[in-house]
Amino acid sequence: MKLNSNAQNVEKEQIKFFKFPKKEVLNMKKDQINRSIDLRRALYLGNLERQKVKIVFADENGYKRVETTIWGVTDKSVILKQSTLIPLQRIVSVA
Repeated sequence: MKLNSNAQNVEKEQIKFFKFPKKEVLNMKKDQINRSIDLRRALYLGNLERQKVKIVFADENGYKRVETTIWGVTDKSVILKQSTLIPLQRIVSVA
């Protein structure tokens, strides 16, 4: 996805200061399903193998990229270390 190359690298500690609009960033239902599958896979990688993943997401100011371990996934958010949350509807990709 071309958005990945335009994303600003950030540290996970910065995420709690970002503001997230409520709007879904992925318009296609199949993209949303693929995102859920990718997040579940990343959750297993993080919990079982302690592997980090790259998450591209959008806040009110544009696209951001963070490399981190996913600790949990709910129906509304992705949970990172130190109870940092990224709203699910703002995640563009997980790799």
